[in-house]
Amino acid sequence: MTKPNKRSQSGIIKGNPSTAGNTRVFIDGSTRSYAALRTAAIGFGTYQPGWRWSLHAGPQMGKDSENHIGYVISGRMMVKDPAGNEAEIESGCAFEIAPGSDAWVVGDDPCIAIDFIPIRGRS
Repeated sequence: MTKPNKRSQSGIIKGNPSTAGNTRVFIDGSTRSYAALRTAAIGFGTYQPGWRWSLHAGPQMGKDSENHIGYVISGRMMVKDPAGNEAEIESGCAFEIAPGSDAWVVGDDPCIAIDFIPIRGRS
């Protein structure tokens, strides 16, 4: 993750995930970008129909999924936690997903979501 923009002397740091230059394009063409702030990064993802973490993101990133806190703007996603519990997360829902979970887009529309990632060691 890149360092936050420290140009502001007022204690206000801002960023726009879509212009931050931190965009990952997954194997299927889905995208996720983020803006690093002082204590958290804000991610913005557009996941295409058929996208699945275990097929299109995990292998590319070389790791299991991490804890995710976020909000679905549009579309739907199904999530399966490591214990096998499943839940559909639809537009308008906030979520927190345990590490090691899998997720996939449900239906014919992209799932657009934002997520919040704490940046450890910064304050």
